[in-house]
Amino acid sequence: MSNLKSNEIRWGIIGAGDVCEVKSGPAFNRIKNSGLVAVMRRDGRKAEDYARRHQVPKWYDDADKLIHDPDVNAVYIATPPDSHKEYTLRVADAGKPVYVEKPMARSYQECLTMIEACQKAGVALFVAYYRRMLPNFLKIKELLDQGSIGDVRLVDVKLYKTPEPNIVGASGSRENWRIFPEIAGGGYFYDLASHQLDFLDYLFGPVAEARGLAHNQAGLYPAEDIVTGSFRFENGVLGQGSWCFTVSGVSDREITAIIGSKGQITFSYFGGWTVTLETEGREKEIFTFAPIRHIQQPLIQTIVDALQGKGTCPSTGVSGARTNQVMEWLCDRIT
Repeated sequence: MSNLKSNEIRWGIIGAGDVCEVKSGPAFNRIKNSGLVAVMRRDGRKAEDYARRHQVPKWYDDADKLIHDPDVNAVYIATPPDSHKEYTLRVADAGKPVYVEKPMARSYQECLTMIEACQKAGVALFVAYYRRMLPNFLKIKELLDQGSIGDVRLVDVKLYKTPEPNIVGASGSRENWRIFPEIAGGGYFYDLASHQLDFLDYLFGPVAEARGLAHNQAGLYPAEDIVTGSFRFENGVLGQGSWCFTVSGVSDREITAIIGSKGQITFSYFGGWTVTLETEGREKEIFTFAPIRHIQQPLIQTIVDALQGKGTCPSTGVSGARTNQVMEWLCDRIT
């Protein structure tokens, strides 16, 4: 049994896999008024092992038992995207708030179904786009809010990776679920670009329209391995992006530039904790931030605050669904 008080957020995790080892799982116990009380995996031995190593009071191999555990009053769904909708509907039906991994679901339509179910049940729905609360990304927002680069004209996103298994895994193993659209919704574009597009939504608001092309050029796995496209935010800022996961080492690159009338901000989503500001007539400024071990903790803090009526969380089902819609537009899929 948990020693948390009745008014605290008592979490259960469905799918306590790799992402829960460091990025998210330990964070639930590091936040005031929050604690992890139960975990579930279909393989009971793995669930028991996680619970033992992380000092979690309960473990299950049946999701419904965790969902209906009276000691659990909020559920984090950390499974692959093909089960996000199903579990969200079941948690909502039990009257408990939901925190779901990204991408929010396999399709925009699945996202809308999840939103509707949570609204009908009167429970909150949050999505794990944790970059919205990391200090290096908040610095970007601060610089924009201060007008450091003047009026924003253009966003340019580039993500090129080699098909090495430890980076974007060319392996066709079913364990590498990110390359199977029926599980992930798409390929590495859905897995990685979702973070990029979501944070741009946080900076500039919703994308009004997007056009793109997607293709499987190398044939290493079922999903698309290259996507290119352009998009327009409702506020008039334009954007363009290119994502390719089968380049050589000499082309390996990941950088985003926000270009304004007086300068630009450049940064990496996945390769570092620095933000570079360049403006006319001034020396280049590089802001460096210390890595955060439990990288989801700042976002989870906002969720706990929101559930206790002490604040708001910037990453909700509504914003998460928008990211899915933009990905579908860029992959030239009908929504």
